[in-house]
Amino acid sequence: MSDAPAIPSSMTYIRLTEYGPAENLVPAEGPVPSPAPGQVLIKVAAAGVNRPDVLQRQGNYPPPAGASDVLGLEVAGTVVKLGDGVERFKVGDSVCALVVSDGYSQYVVAPEPQVLPVPTGLSLQQAAALPETYFTVWSNIFDRGRLKEGETILIHGGSSGIGTTAVQLAKAFGATVIVTAGTDDKCAACKDLGADHAINYQSDAFEDKVSKYTEGRGADVILDMVGGAYVPRNLSALADDGRLVQIAFLDSADISGNFLQLMTRRLTWTGSTLRPRTVDDKGRIAKALEANVWPLLSKGTVRPIIHATYPLEEAAKAHKLMESSSHIGKIMLEVTHPEPGPDEEGDAASAEG
Repeated sequence: MSDAPAIPSSMTYIRLTEYGPAENLVPAEGPVPSPAPGQVLIKVAAAGVNRPDVLQRQGNYPPPAGASDVLGLEVAGTVVKLGDGVERFKVGDSVCALVVSDGYSQYVVAPEPQVLPVPTGLSLQQAAALPETYFTVWSNIFDRGRLKEGETILIHGGSSGIGTTAVQLAKAFGATVIVTAGTDDKCAACKDLGADHAINYQSDAFEDKVSKYTEGRGADVILDMVGGAYVPRNLSALADDGRLVQIAFLDSADISGNFLQLMTRRLTWTGSTLRPRTVDDKGRIAKALEANVWPLLSKGTVRPIIHATYPLEEAAKAHKLMESSSHIGKIMLEVTHPEPGPDEEGDAASAEG
């Protein structure tokens, strides 16, 4: 057991002192968690920052039952301890994981079905940029949206972490991709990633451009996180039998409009949230990703787009950047660890216990 890693008794994590501005995110010390049956303990090397983290910090997205109030939904790092019944992974494996909370920490536990190996050729920082966006995009575009080869998809917020992932995956599976973004530079970045058309929503009505690009037919699938006044406009931009997939309501969930076309044009308006879903549900998504998307990542066909990286202790700065909406792609936290002291050696022997 001498090769087992030393695990300290305490760790640094980011505490939210109270709901409010980014400055309320401060470094704190707490105990290192221990994996329950079916879980692995990960020594975190990097964590992703996502829009739901900002909403939770503001008090607008409470964590689900059983989750802590520590932010963070995705990590990558090294397995350092196994809970009873874990079969696939072993101590020392490099992994990334979708977690329900606690990602802004030096150590985090994750259910085995939500843990995936790091794709060949990716760094731990790149791997930490995968789970939240790739789980979300796969589940919503390909499962709920049923996007097929040869169809057209409209992706709102094409320069976001979700957007840059959606653009690449939709193209990789043979779709025509239209995006919206808020600046010409962001539109250009989306086209560099493979988007066929990019619409600056500040200067153009996206539904008119979609009609033009599709010769009046409309998009087969629309991925939207805006809601509000976008909903009736999205429905008008869909082709007959089209699917509108809602993943957030950054504008408003209080919507009015004429929804008769849902029936007359056989439209589908659906949506989902990822965080409250069961471990089994997330495990099914993980299996689909490993089978269908991990080979594309290993070949470099698709890749995570990282805009900026901050030390864990500067999570507040990362949140300010997220709120500015000036980024293109993902915002990450780098997590460092001090060398273990003599008092930590005793924990090494139980790393596989």
